[in-house]
Amino acid sequence: MTPAAGVQRKILVVGPAWVGDMVMAQSLFKALHDKNSTVVDVIAPEWSLPLLERMPEVRKGFSLPLGHWQLGLARRWQIGRILKREQYDQAIVLPRSFKAALVPWFAGIPQRTGYRGESRYGLINDVRDLDKSVLTQTVQRFVALGGTAGADLPPQIPGPRLTAMADRVPELLTALELHGQQPAIAFMTGAEYGPAKQWPAEYFASLAKKLTADGMAVWLLGSAKDAATAEEVRCIAGSGVVNLCGKTTLVDAVDLIAHARLAITNDSGLMHIAAAVDSPLVAIYGSSTPDYTPPLTDKATVLYLRLDCSPCFKRTCPLGHTNCLNHLSPDTVYKAAVRRLESESP
Repeated sequence: MTPAAGVQRKILVVGPAWVGDMVMAQSLFKALHDKNSTVVDVIAPEWSLPLLERMPEVRKGFSLPLGHWQLGLARRWQIGRILKREQYDQAIVLPRSFKAALVPWFAGIPQRTGYRGESRYGLINDVRDLDKSVLTQTVQRFVALGGTAGADLPPQIPGPRLTAMADRVPELLTALELHGQQPAIAFMTGAEYGPAKQWPAEYFASLAKKLTADGMAVWLLGSAKDAATAEEVRCIAGSGVVNLCGKTTLVDAVDLIAHARLAITNDSGLMHIAAAVDSPLVAIYGSSTPDYTPPLTDKATVLYLRLDCSPCFKRTCPLGHTNCLNHLSPDTVYKAAVRRLESESP
């Protein structure tokens, strides 16, 4: 199914629904783009389009304006008929759901690649079996779909690298009243998945006090859903801490994290953004594991206790104690942050 010489191969990727997964999917986009004459387009939730614009490998992002649980059969058919005009050679469907495979089928894309799952025979005609013992990481599973069935992974998987726009930062600092609060440490206190991935707010506050005493400013970044937790941190920590949750767009956060001296974060979408803008970071893992979704950078310090009950991948602790996070003290994270800052100093 290789196009004739000089003809660009066109691939549509059905993207994931989570921020972190979308960032990790850039490794697939880069691997595809590196192949000769390959055009990569992505169809994904509306929120992700500005993020896709920060990925040079993606020619165009298309919005899929449906909620995570919506089938929206008629709307998917309409989008598929519109995309049929693009005459894609292949679709790669990253989600394993039935509905995720509908648009490429409606678009008449001849090769539709994806992992076996959720009774979508026919919708996916290049079906891959997922061997989790071989493909142990999410990024590996994404990149593997870009190759032929049974092929080895590339010797080196390209890491996500979002384009940060430093020229936007002065305007952002002015709009958010952040001038004079540098150097800054970005805290990402939220975790969309659930509280079993969130280091305690009082621990973040204790850490913020230590860092502001060292002359740092602390920016609390996240969505409006994270605002209440971040405000708790700010109130406990006191001066030098600014709650920006819900006050920035996702790409504002990209540029602010890139500008900060260090990011300290739960395992979250913003953690993967910090890694993808090459920011030094300290990543805190609870119910998940860095063996599966590590920050894809060599500038990360990962804190993970590897308790007997970890990883459970639950939204809330099934044992009721969340010791995987509660036993990670603010002093431990502070020392890791200082070491990381020292290692990244010019």
